[in-house]
Amino acid sequence: MASIGVLTLELRLENSHSLKDKRQVVKSLKDRLRHKFNVAVAEIDHQESWQRALVAAVTVSPDQAYAAQLLQSVEEETALQVGPALVGATVEWLG
Repeated sequence: MASIGVLTLELRLENSHSLKDKRQVVKSLKDRLRHKFNVAVAEIDHQESWQRALVAAVTVSPDQAYAAQLLQSVEEETALQVGPALVGATVEWLG
């Protein structure tokens, strides 16, 4: 049975002064995570807030240990890219 892992990343973008600033940061993050880890990535909440973003990365794998390691790597890459703007991360398992 496949495991579906959902990593939710909470971002607080203190230096963002407009939706355009925020969307540039979020788009860059989403593109990098998609390219580097082959995960599905979407902004799932706070789309109209200038300084907050909630981004989810999802992977499907027959091996939950592999999926967990992959999502950990995604979280670490996010921390490297956005630094202290990453204020929270949670993982949920479906299936």
